Amino acid sequence: MAELRRNLWLYRRLLGAHVRATLEYEADFWIMSLSAVLVQGIGVVFLWAIFRSIPRINGWQFWDVVLIYALVVVSEGLSVLFAQGAWTMAVTVNLGQLDALLVRPYPPVLQVLGSQVGMNGLGNLVLGGAALFAATSHVDVGWNAGRVALTVLLVISAAGVKVGLNLLTNCAAFWLRSPYSMFAFSMHSLGELARFPITIYGLVVRIAITAVLPYAFMSYFPAAAVLSHGTARWLGLLTPAVAVYCLWLGVAVFRRGLSRYESSGN
Repeated sequence: MAELRRNLWLYRRLLGAHVRATLEYEADFWIMSLSAVLVQGIGVVFLWAIFRSIPRINGWQFWDVVLIYALVVVSEGLSVLFAQGAWTMAVTVNLGQLDALLVRPYPPVLQVLGSQVGMNGLGNLVLGGAALFAATSHVDVGWNAGRVALTVLLVISAAGVKVGLNLLTNCAAFWLRSPYSMFAFSMHSLGELARFPITIYGLVVRIAITAVLPYAFMSYFPAAAVLSHGTARWLGLLTPAVAVYCLWLGVAVFRRGLSRYESSGN
């Protein structure tokens, strides 16, 4: 426990240093935050335009799908704000910058995750939080203390799924000799499918984003659990366990990649 508290304290200090450095450029901070709000806001407008013509998709109404969308945006905002460093993995590994991390008395995986703070995550949290509040206000759900606690737990767990999958896919840098995270970006694009009910996709796609890379546990299944929607709600209750699995898998693959790391030479 003492080691865990020390690691968490150091991680907070590491993120704090990056936040202070980022806030030195106030214009960049506001541009990133506002652009995130605009980009995610366009997605909500897109949903509104669709549901003006189609009031229901596979049993899901407008505010139900907004809830799914908001969960993705919030989980992405939390992952970007607290673990954006996963996206620097390709540069860190292939340019030999990992060498400096290995000689410090602090877990390399935490140093990598905390090596960057994406301030655009604040914009995602603002828009996603507003959409989540609006959606939960309009859906036909009997709210009580237990359901509110469940919703909070599922939102945090969805962020854990996203962080774990980001770390996992970016670990490809240990095997792919490129300073660019093309594999991770392609997998991130696959995760975009989780912004909508997965029942609208074919079987192969559903298996891919549920069992292979469980992006659906960032949105669809947690939303089904909150809404008590169909049999998917029971899988939604497994979201915390899936988050733990994704984080464990990401760390395990990172350690495996670290065992074959050979620096960049000269």
